[in-house]
Amino acid sequence: MKTMDKLLKKALFLCVVLLGLSARSFAQCDMSKMSLKVDWQMNAPLSTDFADKLSGWGMNYELTYSFTPRWEAGLFASFHTNHKYIGRQTLALSPTESLTTDQQRSAFQVPFGLTAAFNLSTNRYCKPYIGVKVGAMFARNTTYYAATRLYDDGWGFYVSPEIGLKIYPTGKHWGFHIAGYYSYATNQTQTLTVPIDGQSNVGFRLGVIF
Repeated sequence: MKTMDKLLKKALFLCVVLLGLSARSFAQCDMSKMSLKVDWQMNAPLSTDFADKLSGWGMNYELTYSFTPRWEAGLFASFHTNHKYIGRQTLALSPTESLTTDQQRSAFQVPFGLTAAFNLSTNRYCKPYIGVKVGAMFARNTTYYAATRLYDDGWGFYVSPEIGLKIYPTGKHWGFHIAGYYSYATNQTQTLTVPIDGQSNVGFRLGVIF
């Protein structure tokens, strides 16, 4: 748990740094055209059974600028953790080694980079949109067993198309956000007997817009 807390703190720090850098870059722009999205996130891995359970342990942050009524772009950063418990079994580690144990698996992901979206409508109250996120992703996959743990870190390219809806109850700058997404990253990691070559996810986000 201490390790996970440290990782979450690092992810939050990274988000703050990215948002701060973007704020400086846009300092000379029309501030009324900037928006901050803060989302709670549900996520389910698809391409691996390492930790494939649907999880709500995630957040997403976006700082964007509306260049036109339909186009906006900016920076994003998010984090997510998925878990899976494996009952006691015997694992063949090599031709001469085996291990009998249960496992608690944890998959931690931190993608960040650029985001862009196209509004399908210019209605001031309700704006459906399609978008894409592109950047890098840090992943740490950890297997806890007996009184120890084994983990592997990896970096990869990240891309995530999404479709969503922005709702402004008063027609002004603040509102609510909902989105569904698919993501793929090229990360490669391995713990015990579970190699991971690329990570795919699906999920949805619920949040607020400022």
